[in-house]
Amino acid sequence: MSDPRVGNLARTLVHYSTAIQPGDHVAVSGLPVAAPLIREVYREVLRSGGYPYVLVGLDGLDHILYTEGGDEQVRHISRVDAMVRGEFEAMINIGSAMNTRGLSGVDPARQRMRAKAYAPVMEMSMRRGASGELKWCGTLFPTDAYAQDAEMSLAEFEDYVYGATYADSADPVAEWQRIHDEQQRLVDWLMGHRQVAVMGPHIDMTLSIEGRTFVNSDGRHNMPSGEIFTGPVETSVNGWVRFSYPAVTAGRVVEGVALEFQDGRVVKATAERNEAFLLSQLDADAGSRYLGEWAIGTNRKIDRFIKNILFDEKIGGTIHMAVGAGYPETGSRNKSAIHWDMICDMRDGGEIRVDGELIYRSGEFLI
Repeated sequence: MSDPRVGNLARTLVHYSTAIQPGDHVAVSGLPVAAPLIREVYREVLRSGGYPYVLVGLDGLDHILYTEGGDEQVRHISRVDAMVRGEFEAMINIGSAMNTRGLSGVDPARQRMRAKAYAPVMEMSMRRGASGELKWCGTLFPTDAYAQDAEMSLAEFEDYVYGATYADSADPVAEWQRIHDEQQRLVDWLMGHRQVAVMGPHIDMTLSIEGRTFVNSDGRHNMPSGEIFTGPVETSVNGWVRFSYPAVTAGRVVEGVALEFQDGRVVKATAERNEAFLLSQLDADAGSRYLGEWAIGTNRKIDRFIKNILFDEKIGGTIHMAVGAGYPETGSRNKSAIHWDMICDMRDGGEIRVDGELIYRSGEFLI
């Protein structure tokens, strides 16, 4: 018997997150294990009058490319990727990894080489996304690999995923509309303010948001979502932060990350594990040592760290920031081949002040 929560999630992705319209060309990507969700998304795109293009990959192909491909092959930009991001009206990416550590042994320089080659494609898709030309959403289909990372059984992890996306509720779209309204109040309040100061056991940082826009992340681009974010003025960040959880990216877990900023730039970076990889990413290009994003997580249904940034960055009571590329819709001008989110817990006495006013303490808004 099919899981009705899968159909609910598909309807949310198609009718709410990407709001597919008649005539939209929609790329739907994932691995074979995600077939139940791919199939339901395909069905809903057809019902909306769109044209679904299913792009099913195979686990392990990236590893083969990095370890056996020549430099030009690693730098090669897929024509399919370029067409989807440059011409399609929508794309829905379904994370469905069978092995989340499959790239742990790959040379970071090879990964950096590919990221640099893809930087123009990444910039183009971010620009089209900011203008509304490209409607996109990323989500996750529960697999054994993700469940193992989260230290749950597959059944427990399915409950967690479908709970965090509200796919287990009678009306998921109504739930996401409620979240939108709650977060919009915060976004409206922050409009026009200038200076942010963040203090707590793990952080002492100041940054400017003057002229920048906070975005209400309400399930349109990430499913699940639940955060408000902006792009800080690039040269304004000063201070230090010790991230509460491991920073996970490109198949690697980097533990105990600490960064120091001076006039926007990371001037010192350390890690207790995989520090060499951390430094390799920070040295990717001119923009990789600057913040492209600063955000506050608000999703109370996401209440634990599961080593998956799609969920972890939304943990209610945390903040996160990303080194590298910023989102144009926030006003960010930072460009980079990387965008790497890292999370700091604020629930144990952390405070946020905006233009001197205390607005947030120990994970709770005071406004």
